[in-house]
Amino acid sequence: MTAPTTQGHAPDRLPVVVIGAGPVGLAAAAHLIERGLEPLVLEAGPSAGTAVREWAHVRLFSPWAEVTAPAAEKLLAPTGWVRPDGAVYPTGGDWAEQYLQPLGDILGDKIRYGTRVTGVARAGRDRIVDAGRDEQPFTIHITTAEGREERITARAVIDASGTWSTPSPLGGNGLLALGEKAAADRISYRVPDLKDPAVRTRYTGKRTAVVGSGASAFTALAYLADLAEENNGTHAVWILRRGITGSTYGGGEADQLPARGALGLRAKDAVEHGYASAVTGFRAQAVELDGDQGLVLVAEDGRRLDAVDEVIVLTGFRPDLSFLSEVRLGLDDRLQAPTALAPLIDPNVHSCGTVYPHGVNELTHPDKGIYLVGMKSYGRAPTFLAMTGYEQVRSIAAAIAGDHEAADRVELTLPETGVCGGAGLFDEPGTAQADDGGGCCAAPATLQIGVGTPTTSGGC
Repeated sequence: MTAPTTQGHAPDRLPVVVIGAGPVGLAAAAHLIERGLEPLVLEAGPSAGTAVREWAHVRLFSPWAEVTAPAAEKLLAPTGWVRPDGAVYPTGGDWAEQYLQPLGDILGDKIRYGTRVTGVARAGRDRIVDAGRDEQPFTIHITTAEGREERITARAVIDASGTWSTPSPLGGNGLLALGEKAAADRISYRVPDLKDPAVRTRYTGKRTAVVGSGASAFTALAYLADLAEENNGTHAVWILRRGITGSTYGGGEADQLPARGALGLRAKDAVEHGYASAVTGFRAQAVELDGDQGLVLVAEDGRRLDAVDEVIVLTGFRPDLSFLSEVRLGLDDRLQAPTALAPLIDPNVHSCGTVYPHGVNELTHPDKGIYLVGMKSYGRAPTFLAMTGYEQVRSIAAAIAGDHEAADRVELTLPETGVCGGAGLFDEPGTAQADDGGGCCAAPATLQIGVGTPTTSGGC
């Protein structure tokens, strides 16, 4: 594909580049098409929903009725596609195969797979230059699967690349713990798929530390407890940065998302039956290799735990902003979310029921025409729902098309999400709470994109 140039191209003739062919990126493309705009989706992986496929074994907390975008369903309808039973909770694999891939197939050459975005900027302007900035289109630097470097010119950029590729580290200060990189072959940042024989062997008969307190951690504890029932040598050491309170295990039977509540109860059962032991107030500072080749975790307060064989770190995810260094973004200092959105999603003060639908007004940056959407728009906050992402891109597509009345209008009514406090609402599996990888509305077992998604890490 030849990269468009700015010469001879009116801005409205250029494509809108969408980064990421996940649930929200594909929904963005569907909404753009509905508006008569030309999308070009750039996906680093080989297929639609590449990241979702990596937690294919995890079940979402949200049912089919809440994880498909209306605009996408309209695109799929002429092919004979019918949404699966709306009351059924899909796995990540179901979501990818039965919805995301068919949608990707319909979009066809509007998606470029194996294409990694390495930079985004205003054409001919670095982030310092003011003169003529707003009139310049965006230039997107990419690397193809074959290693070629190319440039694409776009009228707007919708970054739906998510946070799956950048899990938070073991260190309690947000940085890698001392020795974490050296012990990388014994540390995982994903909920294990114990149906995979090789993965199952890795954890059978072993002591495994599970770090985190969100839905993903609950899922890992439940999986390891099942394994411990079959093998007495299997044991989990659950490490929490805070103490255990009444809300540690989520809403339980009172949770209006039954699958999410049940997951917290399974984690509680694992501790009460001795399949897992809890260590509280432990903020890891270092990981050391002991003489018997086990791993010893060391806390900031000097505590040293007994050696474990494996470590599973489920402390949340964070956005990769490295390729956006030359555009002007307005981001909250703490959450790394758009400044107007951050107060609405702050897990330190917000409860599951208080995040209301939002759109272009909360997602606009100093550089007009670039938007972070989906889980990436939430920065380090863990309360994202797939439906929220679909509403975001509906509003943005309307704004790009010049329909500001529709862009300002809210067209989504969110369902009650139930009890707040341990496993939350999410979009990406494994999203963590505030401070511990699972705050209010954090999501752990699925990617519904809400934590209500029981996935390998949690989502709604």
